[in-house]
Amino acid sequence: MQLRTYALTLLMIFITTTTIAQVLSYEIIDTFDQKKLEGIWAKGKIPKPLLEINYDVVVYDIIYQSHWVNGEPIKASGLYFAPVTEEAFPIMVYNHGTRIRKQRSNSIRGENLISMIFATDGYGVIMPDYFGLGHGDKVHLYCHADSEADAGIDFLKIIDKFNKKHGHKRNEEIFITGYSQGGHACLALHKKLQKEYSDEFPVKASSPMSGPYDLAVTQAEVMYQEYSQPHYLPYLLIGTNAAYNIWPQERFYKIFKNPYDTIIPELFTGDYSYADINAALPSIPKNMIIDELNHQYENNPDYLFKKIMVDNSVDDWKPNAPIQFCYCEADEEVKYENSLVAYDKMKANGAKHLYLRSAGKQFGHRACADYALVYTKFFFDSFRKGSKKGRKGPLHKRILLGIAKKFR
Repeated sequence: MQLRTYALTLLMIFITTTTIAQVLSYEIIDTFDQKKLEGIWAKGKIPKPLLEINYDVVVYDIIYQSHWVNGEPIKASGLYFAPVTEEAFPIMVYNHGTRIRKQRSNSIRGENLISMIFATDGYGVIMPDYFGLGHGDKVHLYCHADSEADAGIDFLKIIDKFNKKHGHKRNEEIFITGYSQGGHACLALHKKLQKEYSDEFPVKASSPMSGPYDLAVTQAEVMYQEYSQPHYLPYLLIGTNAAYNIWPQERFYKIFKNPYDTIIPELFTGDYSYADINAALPSIPKNMIIDELNHQYENNPDYLFKKIMVDNSVDDWKPNAPIQFCYCEADEEVKYENSLVAYDKMKANGAKHLYLRSAGKQFGHRACADYALVYTKFFFDSFRKGSKKGRKGPLHKRILLGIAKKFR
């Protein structure tokens, strides 16, 4: 018995030691000087009066050690956009939106461009891939709050040592944002940092953008109507089962009706785009699920999958740092009411300094991102200029943004 206890103790020490976050490898993608950045700004039609270029930026592709839901050490990865300066800079965690393909692009466009916009104005930006994506191990656990948070936390843990080695340094300010699934990950990370790492990584402010914060109720409504992105539902079910083992893996795909029980395993391999997958699925997502599962979710509050969706919702807690919720009322993918519900619940829990920011009543999910990121930058910049609670941003820039929105 003593020998067995000793062996178990050694095993736990080994697991604890080997799961310490550390850099496994990295690659410098490029250093972007003023000339390269101006070319990117011109190609993307980014207005410099609104989004200035103030620093060169070096971009790293980093593979680091994190841990799976059972504590097992795994590889995770992400991008790091570091401004070239001798000054200490704030860190911003940018959480990306839904990805189906495992591999990401390192081109400076899309959400990589969002990260670059912040970095060239003096933010050090880390963008975790989430587990199972990028160069990481395992499968992606879609909208699994704890693993989304852990990917960001372990990335934060390696940054100080990495900065020291490469001549960068950060100050004490940490900002968090993200779009779509990234909005969900933003609040998941903020919540866990506040709960478990408030001394090590105190959050200055967060700005979740158009995220499905209330998975169990508000966002679940889209599963019962014509919906442009039916792939979200099987993606969610696959990741949830990988994390919680609700259904035996050998029979898992039987929760889908014929022919989706055979189609879905072939589609979710990381090789197909969401457009390809959507084309093969019913436009009303619940129609691919067996009737028993739908019945249980709708009528049984103790149904395990329903409870897990409640647990992975990130709308019902009390943040200590300011939060700005960005959204667009015409969003056809993520119900903008997610922001209103989260705001109301957090207010009821006693939270202060919460803000609702409509980025445009007329914009759908894709167009909304362009304006939400600018409102987010205005909000974060205000703290760097001394605000304690957060402000809307300079009046002249808000006027320019309003003009730009009218001509969209």
